[in-house]
Amino acid sequence: MQIRLEKLGFAFTETLYSGVTMTIAETHRVGVVGNNGAGKSTLLKCLTGELEPTEGTITKPRGAKFGVIEQDIPIHLHDKTLYEVIAEAIPEEERDYNTWKVDVALDTFKAPQVIHQKKVKELSGGWQRLALIARTWMGEPDVLLLDEPTNHLDLEKILLLEQWLNEQVRGVPILCISHDRAFLDKCTNTTLFIRPVRSVSYPKPFTQAKEQLIQDDRAYAAQREKELREVERLEKSAHELKMTGANFHSDSASKKSAQMAKRADDLRNQVIENHVEVRRDIKLPNSGMHAKHLMEIKNAKINAPDGRELISINRLAIAPDERIVLLGLNGTGKSTLVNKIHKAFSNIEKSKLEGISITPTAKLGYVDQLLSTLPLDLTMTDYIAGEFQMPRQSVIAKLIETGFPFDRQDQKIRKLSGGEKSRLYLLALRLLEPNFYIMDEPTNHLDIDGQEQLENEILKNGAACILVSHDRSFVSNIGTKFLVIDNGKLVEIPDPDVFYSHMTEGTPLIPQGALRQGL
Repeated sequence: MQIRLEKLGFAFTETLYSGVTMTIAETHRVGVVGNNGAGKSTLLKCLTGELEPTEGTITKPRGAKFGVIEQDIPIHLHDKTLYEVIAEAIPEEERDYNTWKVDVALDTFKAPQVIHQKKVKELSGGWQRLALIARTWMGEPDVLLLDEPTNHLDLEKILLLEQWLNEQVRGVPILCISHDRAFLDKCTNTTLFIRPVRSVSYPKPFTQAKEQLIQDDRAYAAQREKELREVERLEKSAHELKMTGANFHSDSASKKSAQMAKRADDLRNQVIENHVEVRRDIKLPNSGMHAKHLMEIKNAKINAPDGRELISINRLAIAPDERIVLLGLNGTGKSTLVNKIHKAFSNIEKSKLEGISITPTAKLGYVDQLLSTLPLDLTMTDYIAGEFQMPRQSVIAKLIETGFPFDRQDQKIRKLSGGEKSRLYLLALRLLEPNFYIMDEPTNHLDIDGQEQLENEILKNGAACILVSHDRSFVSNIGTKFLVIDNGKLVEIPDPDVFYSHMTEGTPLIPQGALRQGL
């Protein structure tokens, strides 16, 4: 099985990507990387034949079967059980004796027996996603195409998906679109960066490939600068010879001038076109803080909405430069604790009685995973102008900095993509100028470029934050303290890998010597 892409490109009114050249063979697990809107999903549709590329060629075996995983459960499957949805994808002639494959898939993903016969429309988004992945695999595809496979999955399911891809899905080439850097590093061995100019691929997983890409981009930029300097030198010499020919009636000088001008034109046409990222700045300020602690929780109980006690906290203090990451299995109370702290800022005096003390100079910036405070029926311009009392021209400039062109700024917020809503929300945070951030899954919908910008801003400004995230790269890069909710207590661990190993391998959550502090 081998697929060849040769100078592949696609354009609507503008070029989405160009120059995609690579061979995809059986051992290739390709991570497809690009900013939101770069054409990653379009590339997969070109592979399956749903769309025709506007330039270049795709060479593939006749009758190649692509396993494409839909983003949502098709309506005709809604009333089928989880087991039926997966089983009916087994080729009909094999179904009577191969249903054991369904049991293996359900066991691999640790699907509780109680949900096997549940209708898929009643299942969580995560289980629906895994049902579609397992269903596609049952169809025995020649190539597996994964478009954001970790969407809707919690960390435990992401780790199980990685395990499945690496242990059970062998001998089949994979193309995977994902913004999850750790997932790409674990599950791919080739990375394709698709861009409007100079798309490139490397036989390396994401992190190594990104380092190589940065080096190559610098080398190309240096080469381009050198070539442009040579063009300018030739053009200047051609002009001087032209003037000499005119002033002294020298046919020889005029002829040389024309030759040199042609050389300059030819070289300019051959100058390497440089890839330039569209600026979509994410900047999070830190308005400063001089207190010893921004917030302190003492002798507090965190309860579920039904009154059950989830967490008992003896003492937790957050210093101005501390970035705390909350880890824990589903249902242990991570988001409940984050919501409790968020609500404490709206009634500081009442919260004191519940054991949560907040320094008066603490200024909150809050990011929830649903971005629920965005006013969906306002335009971007009206929202920013009204919320921060800014003149229209200033709002236009800020939105352009964040990656929203002028002709789109009067769109209603509800029409924005998930990634665009995230960028707008982060712009609002930037204008608010907080010194303490509460972030519940802040990288949802952000592409890799946006994740890296957000990380850089958090690190550069040194603001305090408390964070819940299943994005392992983000967690490792910004966390200064890692707290696991274990048996209703907060336990500090030295490294998030301790927790991840516990989830996948069943190792003790707190190995001997790893525990530093019970909170």
